Amino acid sequence: MSDLKGLLTSCLVLASVMSWVKAVPISIDKTKVKLPEETVKEPSQSVDTGLHYDRYLREVIDFLEKDQHFREKLHNTDMEDIKQGKLAKELDFVSHHVRTKLDELKRQEVSRLRTLIKAKQDIEGGNDHQALLKQFEYLNHMNPLTFEVEDLDRLIKSATKDLENYDKERHEEFKRYEMMKEHERREHLKTLDEEGRRKEEEHYEEMKKKHADHPKVNHPGSKDQLKEVWEEADGLDPEDFDPKTFFNLHDTNGDGLFDEQELEALFTKELEKIYDPTNEEDDMVEMEEERLRMREHVMNEVDSNKDRLVSLDEFLVATKKKEFLEPDSWETLEQNQAYTEEEMREFEGQLARQEKDLNLKAVDLQKQREDLERQQEQLNAQKIELQQVTELICLHQPLPPGHQDILPEQQQHDVPQNQQNLGQEPRNIPQENQPLPPGHNSLPHDSPQMPLDHNNVP
Repeated sequence: MSDLKGLLTSCLVLASVMSWVKAVPISIDKTKVKLPEETVKEPSQSVDTGLHYDRYLREVIDFLEKDQHFREKLHNTDMEDIKQGKLAKELDFVSHHVRTKLDELKRQEVSRLRTLIKAKQDIEGGNDHQALLKQFEYLNHMNPLTFEVEDLDRLIKSATKDLENYDKERHEEFKRYEMMKEHERREHLKTLDEEGRRKEEEHYEEMKKKHADHPKVNHPGSKDQLKEVWEEADGLDPEDFDPKTFFNLHDTNGDGLFDEQELEALFTKELEKIYDPTNEEDDMVEMEEERLRMREHVMNEVDSNKDRLVSLDEFLVATKKKEFLEPDSWETLEQNQAYTEEEMREFEGQLARQEKDLNLKAVDLQKQREDLERQQEQLNAQKIELQQVTELICLHQPLPPGHQDILPEQQQHDVPQNQQNLGQEPRNIPQENQPLPPGHNSLPHDSPQMPLDHNNVP
């Protein structure tokens, strides 16, 4: 199960994307557009990591989401926490059924990788590999014509490199976890008075003592360690211990190889001496780190061809070495602190810088918010003023000061002149418009008018 936590660090981002695609509703105007149901499901089906173990990734994610506790944790965690691997410890709390299925998925993936290794050996021996070529043809897109030893070499090395990177990343993640735990403890002490700090420190030292008080831990992969498994787990007489029989008993899939998961299963008895999930002083995250350390140590000692698998021959050779019979004592995690005090200072300095940056961003965001609110108030005031002006115009009411209509320039010049002429007597009126002399005020309307001519004058 420990390898799954390493895988979890790399696949949680994909898991969150897939879960958000399923969880976030999309607002659609159903009166305008009708989408068939299958188109809504397409995004989660089309997500592809591009990795050659993408199918394995998908299966792990699907089963993790079937666990209600893990699904709730996943949906309530933001992207930054997911990227930092903070959900890894939640794997310890998934249901037994889900853990069993994840174990099965892991064995299937390891079996697939082992098949590739055997295929490489067959090709090197000149055996027919057409069936394998068809089974793994999705790996041959760069070389569609022939399937060579180099193709499998590159795939195996790539998968091995990924696994090595996962182990390295898990060690770094564990170191950050331990430093953060210590940082939070120190920060908590700062909030207490002198008496509170004294009690807290006493409790801390007491928990460390209780955790360190456990039976002797055997050197992983040593004869004593394997004989203890032989006796307690297998129920056999320790005097009858036989390495070959032991190997066959614990090669659970019978393929003649110990994979990483089968090796890690051998350390369960040793880990139970140190860690109990019901004890306050025992940290299950530390247990998984201890398991990883044990597996890496045995692999380094026994896996001579560095293929991350232990063959029967490699195992039997290791049982004949002096280190198998007379190993050094094994130092557990509490005897090997994961970080130095200098690394702790650097880590806390990094946290302080991050906090400072976040505070600056918060101040800047607050300022932007205030500016936006002020601009919104100005826009609202202008909107209200415009509405008032519009209403006054519509009602033909006098406009407020500063909003009078501006008359055209010609009209502004004409109006004062006309106003000056009002009440004044007309000047230069034509002759025909002047008053007539007495007796000539009116003419009959039906009298013909004589043309005015000098000959007609009497």
